[in-house]
Amino acid sequence: MSTTASADIAKGQKWYVKNCKECHGDGSKGAALHTQDEWEELFGNSAKLLIKKHEGSKVELYFKGDEFKDRSKHIRDFLFEYGSDSGNVPAC
Repeated sequence: MSTTASADIAKGQKWYVKNCKECHGDGSKGAALHTQDEWEELFGNSAKLLIKKHEGSKVELYFKGDEFKDRSKHIRDFLFEYGSDSGNVPAC
């Protein structure tokens, strides 16, 4: 899947740092948790698999809320861009 025209990797990185870094580490560590194909699968179908993985966690409400829904395309593109098999490393 190519990057959505309206998605922004830099915004995704910013929101990753704000919402995910505490549990998953900095952007290079967090993005490398999965390959690009795995990120595609996790974010597919309105990110249902990713949301399910966070059920029962302290961030469950974030993943079920409008903020995640509005920003998930940016976060997805950031994580996809720097997935473990991408050869890319974010500067964060």
